[in-house]
Amino acid sequence: MKKIILTALMAMIIMPTIAQKLDKRLKNIENDLEAVLSTWNAVGFGVAIVEKDKIVYAKGFGYKDLENKIPATENTLFAIGSSTKAFTSAVLGKLRADDKIDFNKSPREYLPELKFFNDDMNNNIIVKDLMSHRTGLPRHDYSWYLTPSDDMGELLKRIEHQEPFTGIRQQWYYNNFMFMTQGLIAERLTGKPWKDNVRDMFFAPLGMTTSNLSIPELEKSTDISFGYQTTAEGENKKMDYYKIRGMAPAGSINSSVKEMSNWLITWINGGKFNDEQIIPAAYVNEATSSHMVVSGGRPGEENPDLHMANYGYGWFLSSYRGHYRVEHGGNIDGFSANVAYFPSDSIGIVVLVNQDGSGVPNLVRNIVADRMLALETIDWNGNAKKTRDEQLEAQEKVTESTDATDQVKGTKSSHILQEYIGTYSHPGYGEFNMVVKNDSLFAEFEVLTLYLRHYHYDIFESFQVDKGDIDTSSPSQLRLSFDINSAGDISGLKAPIEPTLDPIQFKRSPAALALEDGALDIYVGEYELGPQTVKVYTKNNNTLFLLVPGQPEYEMIPTDQHKFTFKTLDGFKIEFLLEAAKVVAASFIQPNGTFKATKK
Repeated sequence: MKKIILTALMAMIIMPTIAQKLDKRLKNIENDLEAVLSTWNAVGFGVAIVEKDKIVYAKGFGYKDLENKIPATENTLFAIGSSTKAFTSAVLGKLRADDKIDFNKSPREYLPELKFFNDDMNNNIIVKDLMSHRTGLPRHDYSWYLTPSDDMGELLKRIEHQEPFTGIRQQWYYNNFMFMTQGLIAERLTGKPWKDNVRDMFFAPLGMTTSNLSIPELEKSTDISFGYQTTAEGENKKMDYYKIRGMAPAGSINSSVKEMSNWLITWINGGKFNDEQIIPAAYVNEATSSHMVVSGGRPGEENPDLHMANYGYGWFLSSYRGHYRVEHGGNIDGFSANVAYFPSDSIGIVVLVNQDGSGVPNLVRNIVADRMLALETIDWNGNAKKTRDEQLEAQEKVTESTDATDQVKGTKSSHILQEYIGTYSHPGYGEFNMVVKNDSLFAEFEVLTLYLRHYHYDIFESFQVDKGDIDTSSPSQLRLSFDINSAGDISGLKAPIEPTLDPIQFKRSPAALALEDGALDIYVGEYELGPQTVKVYTKNNNTLFLLVPGQPEYEMIPTDQHKFTFKTLDGFKIEFLLEAAKVVAASFIQPNGTFKATKK
């Protein structure tokens, strides 16, 4: 630990300093950047520019704390989101240089417990496929975003149940789970947490002393930005930090533009920083070379010098006005980012913004790039605003011209709301609870709550609950379709949460009724069900079980007074019948009929 601290202090002493004199290529650049801030109503951002081994510009614009009007600086920490991915793959690059991993081998060789959806994937996916988004899996992001976990191993188990949409190496598709898997591989090979690998391999030698890898660490820092969401009305609302937890290797780093500059300097100089080889040079070349085509990336009429869209290892690759560009964006609740460099020109640009889903990072990057590469400037900000205004105008015309909807008026749900409550689960997506509050249905996830409004039949549309407020004026982004089993009960729901696949199906487990100790005793005994005798008994005095001769025991869940469902049998229920406060019989309600059993 002492050695790491000393290394970090030495790096701070000799780290590149910001040039005192403004580069002539950047004359009046701040006017352009302030215009971007104003046009898009962003709260604040930081931008830094590096050339070869020097920081030529670094500055904050706007505020890191809008409510208290505290300015953002070049040292303010922002969430960099998926710009983290280049760090994660680079850890594997260093391990390969030490002969600890082979990118052409199966990831299951390093994580034997890793299982994919089918044998083709299990037998043919290699580590390179994880690094370049070419496994055939779509994003499946709701799996980790709505039902997070601190345990990467628990998240890894979900992959087996996540369906691919195409074959291996047939089509590029972004997937955060594969970068989490890389982080777990590194942990297994080093015997250290992924976060420690990043700190030891990169943060310490690069002097990134305030950068960190989690929200709890960020909140302990002094110069930090809050995240904001800009509403359609132009109001900036503070967002809660999103704790990415076990998915950390895909996007958990928080840093400043000043410290991220050292990261870019390292890549520009073939993996070297202050004459020390931080990242293997061979890996730098390989990571910034094409391994998968993202899209055709053909030139357009307006910008014929923008083309190519490929992916390396944690980096997007493209041609920007005749210059080879390596970059990666980042988005996480309240923050957006872009980290880019031009290998042939030794120019790097990092932009960190405290605006959710913002286009500001790309605009600032392009404005700066034109200056630093001595290109004829394009009005990127003005062009983007024009496009945005045209899109809004088109949307308004569509809204005014049609009221068409697929909604079937006059229908109602098949069940009362109380009969939808319970726990809904999917092995690849975790679970959430459905509850009724104030005569309304809500889906409660760990990180957010959705209000469900009846649309038609057994289909409900959802709206996010934000600090107790529900905005139903905007169109619903997600419709949930409930399923009914042969017994007439709500058995689950379908959610169209992965665009490339059929709706994901969640199974419902009825909500268990809370019972007092000893309340189950009246049901215990033997029941004559046709020619056979079945037994009802308790375990631990709080769980009721049924045993049918020749079958496994079935755990029962109380759902109403004297009514139970079975934990592992869909569509099967049992209702106990009483006379004079004593159980005298039980009705076994099954898909093929109802059968009465007399208690002995």
